Amino acid sequence: MQAELLEELVRPAHTKMLLVVLDGLGGLPLPEKNGQTELEAAHTPHMDALARTAELGLAHPVLPGVTPGSSAGHLALFGYDPTKHVIGRGVLEALGIDFPLESGDVAVRGNFATARFTPQGPIIIDRRAGRPSTEHCRALCQRLQEAIPQIDGVPVFIRPVKEHRFVLVFRDPALDPQVADTDPQAVEVPPLPPRALAPSAARTAELAARFLEQLSEVLHAEPSTNFALLRGFSRRPELRPFNQRFQLRSAAIALYPMYRGLASLVGMDVLKVPEETLKGQIDELRSAWENYDFFFFHVKATDSRGEDGDIAGKIQAIENFDQHLPLLLELRPDVLVITGDHSTPALYRGHSWHPVPYLLASRWARYHQDTTGFGEQACSRGALGHFPLVYNLNLMLAHAQRLAKFSA
Repeated sequence: MQAELLEELVRPAHTKMLLVVLDGLGGLPLPEKNGQTELEAAHTPHMDALARTAELGLAHPVLPGVTPGSSAGHLALFGYDPTKHVIGRGVLEALGIDFPLESGDVAVRGNFATARFTPQGPIIIDRRAGRPSTEHCRALCQRLQEAIPQIDGVPVFIRPVKEHRFVLVFRDPALDPQVADTDPQAVEVPPLPPRALAPSAARTAELAARFLEQLSEVLHAEPSTNFALLRGFSRRPELRPFNQRFQLRSAAIALYPMYRGLASLVGMDVLKVPEETLKGQIDELRSAWENYDFFFFHVKATDSRGEDGDIAGKIQAIENFDQHLPLLLELRPDVLVITGDHSTPALYRGHSWHPVPYLLASRWARYHQDTTGFGEQACSRGALGHFPLVYNLNLMLAHAQRLAKFSA
């Protein structure tokens, strides 16, 4: 009902909106930082100044207490209820590298991993194989593709993504993607078996198990990338296009394939960034500024450093963005949101259920004069309070003067 009402109220306007997603932004109080989070401990003079005249809050990507995946958090940011639109990571990774998914394809996101082989079976030592180079990932995928072009007559496609990530696609419309992930989300434990979640998915689970067996045979001599973990078995869903729902010309600027894939799935134009750096992203944003109404701008480093437990690295990633923020402000967006898709506290080394800091700057913002900066504590006292992240588009559209009045 909320989505339908929002679409009924949308109206065109000559305003610009910029959504900046610092992936995994939220953190936890760090004893070594006197109880400050990574965001609070970082030196961020530009975001702090912006926060003093912005609306702040803490946003729940799914529901309080529920730990979100990246696709759930981004769907909420784009105005899609993540509890109603569940999208597997495999599809997003495939679309992110422009793989031509066909109807009925089952796409899976793979992680190269390091395993220790015992008489009882493999034990996972490193879930990301030490984050190998993308060049090494590309070479591994080529070897695997040559060795495993099909399994039991089902065509198999293996494509590199980035670092330890790859895409696995089974091409058979009779397959069911309802298969559980094999990633145990821990080390020094065995991988999980590909388990069918419905009787109709037994064939898919069998193919996945056969693939992992053959992969181990091909890569057994590799010192670190000798195993793989499979996640996000999925087919491409049908979503009502973002531009059609909100009467916007939208574009995405993201370096990591998964986020490019998600933007493509909802119908945004995915812009090419020749120089894969934060400065390169900003240059692309500036060159495309006049052509679109809405921009999704994604920064990955905050999440990666949080998952690695790298406190200093996450702080540095936040500070690096802040140093570049003046270049975004020069564009004078009518509405600027800076937030995360979920929290990835370095202390926790993974996604967590904690709400994400949220900043909305516009000429219509209701701000607090006692705000000292942008951080979890300041956001907890902000005008927006705690709210569902799916309301992000409501807020952005309202501040952009793109929503009509409701009722008489």
